[in-house]
Amino acid sequence: MLTASIVILGAGALLLPLLQVVKRGQQQLAGYILAAILAVSFLLIGLFTMSPTAVPWADGLLSPDQLGGVFALVMLGVTLAVTVASFDFIKTSSNPVYYSLLGFTALGMVLLAYSDDLLMLFVAWELMSLPTYALAGFDKKARSNEAAVKYAIIGAMSSAILLYAISLTYGLTGSTQIPMIVSYFAIPAHQTALAGVAVLLFIAGFGFKMSIVPFHMWIPDAYEGAPSTVSTLLASATKKAGFVAAIRVLLVLATVYALTKSPIFSLANVFAALALVTMTVGNISALTQKSMTRLLAYSSIAQAGYILIGFVPFAANPTSAAAALGMTGAILHVINHAILKGAAFLAAGLVFLQLKRTDLGAYNGLARRMPITAITLTLSFLGLAGVPPLNGFWSKLLLFLSVANGPFWWLAVAGIVNSAFSLGYYGWVIKRMYADDPDSPGRVHEPFWFVVVFAVLVGLIIGIGLFPQQAISFASGAANSIIHG
Repeated sequence: MLTASIVILGAGALLLPLLQVVKRGQQQLAGYILAAILAVSFLLIGLFTMSPTAVPWADGLLSPDQLGGVFALVMLGVTLAVTVASFDFIKTSSNPVYYSLLGFTALGMVLLAYSDDLLMLFVAWELMSLPTYALAGFDKKARSNEAAVKYAIIGAMSSAILLYAISLTYGLTGSTQIPMIVSYFAIPAHQTALAGVAVLLFIAGFGFKMSIVPFHMWIPDAYEGAPSTVSTLLASATKKAGFVAAIRVLLVLATVYALTKSPIFSLANVFAALALVTMTVGNISALTQKSMTRLLAYSSIAQAGYILIGFVPFAANPTSAAAALGMTGAILHVINHAILKGAAFLAAGLVFLQLKRTDLGAYNGLARRMPITAITLTLSFLGLAGVPPLNGFWSKLLLFLSVANGPFWWLAVAGIVNSAFSLGYYGWVIKRMYADDPDSPGRVHEPFWFVVVFAVLVGLIIGIGLFPQQAISFASGAANSIIHG
């Protein structure tokens, strides 16, 4: 089933540009075809995740485990939501090319989710990244082109750093297969300074895609300049690909290699420091923004900091109960963040589509003008802040509990303080939508396909919040697949 999903995604992405020859009035057909392909792929990956089997042709390249399944489902789900929302958002003669690029991105993300070999991981990384550079500049406006160029330059830099890390690792170990690399570094004599350099390069390479501080500066410009549907894809899907790559490579190395001989510079401490700085810088920067897209971009950076909290107990002691709880919380927050941030970015995209504005003033009285969009944005903000009983509460609770009873208890305190602080800017926007008067009192049309996507995402936000056990069990199974190999 994994093979079938890869084949139909690849074939669809390759063939969709041929629809350019179809009459202009029928070119939206490309979007419907891609939506059908993504839905079928989502179903196939879901069945494969419930009963994984070996993939003979990809032995040693792809790992058919539940971790890959969870991330593949999240990224395919986000891409499907972006595709459906694009029916109303993207209406140009280049529609087939746009949807083809989305298809290639989805294919790269699926391969990356299951990658168990560094070269396979790099190929999938590039297959995912290269189409997004074109998508970021798809509007062909000055700001969009500037965002695409910045994103491409930073992306090329991160790819170069990642490739250098892979080359160093291969030079040290003679292999690109992740399990063999871990076995090599498990021998104390092999834990050299050069190995430490390779680990640092991996952190930097993955850090760009995960948008952790100090590798985050491209995020606000890229998200603001790209079409809102593409910003949704970058924030809710490709960012998650960076996390699954980090989990497969960095965390397994963290279990066998100390960054230096000094315990102060252990990888657990490095992750803890990155988590603290990332969530704090993201939240403080978001508070000062006057553009909704930039506010969401910095909020997305802060959420990456919360996810990193789950890495800390695993890096410190991978066999502990706290490690299992932390990884479960991190994976669950990846799922919740994709849902919440996807809803928020698409809501902001619809406001821009209908009102042609991205400043926060456009949200004054939005509940009277676009009530469905307003309630979607409100619930996504409250979920991101961790307000019960929405889905974001449960993943943050697991993350904070995982470090609360150990030497990193201060990270739980910092996470709670940052979550409370984030309510400042989330609540300010909610107040604008419900308490302030709109500039124009007229009701604004909310397109059908956006409403469909909003309904699904809001259902997930509330459903997972009220009945979290299924989602927690799903995330726990994925965490166990990396903890127990």
